[in-house]
Amino acid sequence: MPAEVLSLRAINRALLSRQRLLDRPALPAGGSSGARAAMVVETIEHLVGLQAQAPFPPYYGLLSRLDGFRPDDLASLITGRAVVRIALMRGTIHLVSARDCLPLRRLLQPVMERGLRGTLFGRQLAGVDAGALAAAGRTLVEAEPMTFSQLGRALAGRWPDHPAAALAQGVRAFVPLVQVPPRAVWGQSGQSRHTSAEHWLGQPSHAAGEGSPAPALGLADLVMRYLGGFGPASVRDVAAWSGLTGLRAVMEQLKPSLVTFSDERGTELFDLPSAPRPGGGIPAPVRLIAEFDNLLLSHGDRSRVISAENAKRLYTVNGVIPGSVLIDGFVGGMWRLATSRGMTTLTIELFGPMRDRDALVREAQRVLAFCSPDGSRDIRFGPVT
Repeated sequence: MPAEVLSLRAINRALLSRQRLLDRPALPAGGSSGARAAMVVETIEHLVGLQAQAPFPPYYGLLSRLDGFRPDDLASLITGRAVVRIALMRGTIHLVSARDCLPLRRLLQPVMERGLRGTLFGRQLAGVDAGALAAAGRTLVEAEPMTFSQLGRALAGRWPDHPAAALAQGVRAFVPLVQVPPRAVWGQSGQSRHTSAEHWLGQPSHAAGEGSPAPALGLADLVMRYLGGFGPASVRDVAAWSGLTGLRAVMEQLKPSLVTFSDERGTELFDLPSAPRPGGGIPAPVRLIAEFDNLLLSHGDRSRVISAENAKRLYTVNGVIPGSVLIDGFVGGMWRLATSRGMTTLTIELFGPMRDRDALVREAQRVLAFCSPDGSRDIRFGPVT
């Protein structure tokens, strides 16, 4: 029997629903701060982490998904070691819960090592014993958190024939390094200093080559969680999100417990039977999406949220993914913040005409109230591009 075909809009609405961008849950206004913290952590875990190449986009990512979210809701979790920033999917920095940190990293370790091998740094480490480098780097960063520059210089004394930067990147690949506060704490600034995740979280360490225990998370679990946050999705989508290879066999093994669909081009899509699929006719509210947001970077086929034409406008040559504007569920513009002389300005550039700007203005006002609650604020519209 042929698989049910899902329209592009139906796939879009399913994704937005999983991403909590259709109906924005509200954080509890009263009661204990613990209830708010638990809901923020649950949201981060549901999304399998938030893109965090830059320090502050995760705050705006959570703001777009949680009503009543405040900066301290995340800042306190970072300083309290309940969430951490670490290289994971595709070798990029993600904000994840302490509970997810090491299980995810163990699963994604092949991605880290393959990424290193494919770079100049990897070639510059020829002849360096990976276990010895990992052990030396771990000892240094656990004694005192270090920047990569500091770590490389400290390691160069032992491996003087290899570039310091390559040595530091080798440790990044072989040791799960987290960035420590004040980095990414709202209202503060600081260099990216690193220590091991095990040391930061008070968990036992397992040196490279010493037989780490079986992860609490398996590849099948990872796929199921991805589908819960990003489905329906193809094998290519899961691979693009994670950076892992060989996932076809995993998804085929899971197939009896999943439901399958087809998109309008005939691509097979997998999904969880009970996951929400509200249908393409459901209205999608205007949303301002954070820089580098998971929504835009977690599928091999991104047409479910952005057209090929608009992708060329959004994805800049320097690798920065700006904040984006969702209109009727799809990217229809971009936005940016700037502060000068006490005035915080949110500028919106639309990719085409928009009938009702009132909802967009309200969403922009919400963002400005979040980032500049006591300052002067302004909303500007740039020319339609």
